[in-house]
Amino acid sequence: MNNFEFFNPVKIVFGKGEIAKLTNLVPKGAKVMMTYGGGSIKKNGIYDQVKTALTGFDVTEFSGIEANPHYETLMKAVQIVKANKIDFLLAVGGGSVLDGTKFIAAATLWEGSDPWDILTRRNEINVEAALPIGTVLTLPATGSEMNGNSVVTRWETKEKLAFGSDFVLPKFSILDPLVVFSLPEKQVANGIVDAFVHVMEQYLTYPVNSPIQDRFAESILTTLIEEGPKVLANRTDYESAANFMWAATMALNGLIGVGVPQDWATHTIGHELTAFHGIDHGRTLCIILPGIMNLKREDKKAKILQYGERVWKITEGSDDERIDATIEKTVSFFESVGVKTKLADYGVGSDIIPKIVERFEARGIKSIGERGIISIADVAKILELRLK
Repeated sequence: MNNFEFFNPVKIVFGKGEIAKLTNLVPKGAKVMMTYGGGSIKKNGIYDQVKTALTGFDVTEFSGIEANPHYETLMKAVQIVKANKIDFLLAVGGGSVLDGTKFIAAATLWEGSDPWDILTRRNEINVEAALPIGTVLTLPATGSEMNGNSVVTRWETKEKLAFGSDFVLPKFSILDPLVVFSLPEKQVANGIVDAFVHVMEQYLTYPVNSPIQDRFAESILTTLIEEGPKVLANRTDYESAANFMWAATMALNGLIGVGVPQDWATHTIGHELTAFHGIDHGRTLCIILPGIMNLKREDKKAKILQYGERVWKITEGSDDERIDATIEKTVSFFESVGVKTKLADYGVGSDIIPKIVERFEARGIKSIGERGIISIADVAKILELRLK
């Protein structure tokens, strides 16, 4: 196992009716900005619950944060935060709202000339301060409720970039599984596969003798495989909704990633599919992951075989036959929850390949993945494998 440091101070408040506890979680006397998306929280009752819990607080609302939150929108929020001297942010929504709010928190106190540098220069400069954040999660998927990660899209340039900082870790996150009941089927499916691939990015690399992390990861994968379809089949199954919600949080709160190599090439390539074509984030991951597993089967052989045996019970055949069967099982699972896995399914052709390659080259990216095993030429091959 590799050396590591682990820090996660996020307070999780989990269960039915827990939104009411906002009253005691938000600092007394805080000037609050409540951020949310397109207004679905006003239809499913969450908005009213939050507003009731915030009775007596000075609350400013900012709505309209998009899926794949736009830098242009978030900067409008930053201006309002500064003008109104907001000192606490409350994100009510799914991963996009939470990610966007993290950027608002960091950009408000950013002392540089251009807040976009938080994303474009994330390997050179660090976020050193941010406004405090609390969250009310409405869509299990990204794990943003319990991590310091954020992904933001700049619409005018069609770029989608990420940053991470301990300063944007939420102070608390409320997880009420009842919110899952009113989610559209597509959003639930996206959440299931998003969480699944988050685990795979931290697990499907190479062995470093980390049995605790491996078995935690495998248990999350197995839970998503078992509970995800139950949530889709019965939208009011509270126990399955709760298991799904907690699995998505555990998939990316840092625990399974400590002391082990991590990949994140699937995300790096997938972000470009969203930036150029607007494909839902979770769906881009399901397009790319099988291609990486196929092309890099030798580099990832030990972990693919372990994954196939422990999660899918695949033990017969040659190594290549077992790897093929494991990839097939993974693709079948994605498609069983309603997520297509080929570029053609989304109307994307081979013309996307040079665009993504050119973008990586322009950024000076020479390789991605654990140990830099995926070259830019490999990126093109992976995309070619996933065309039809």
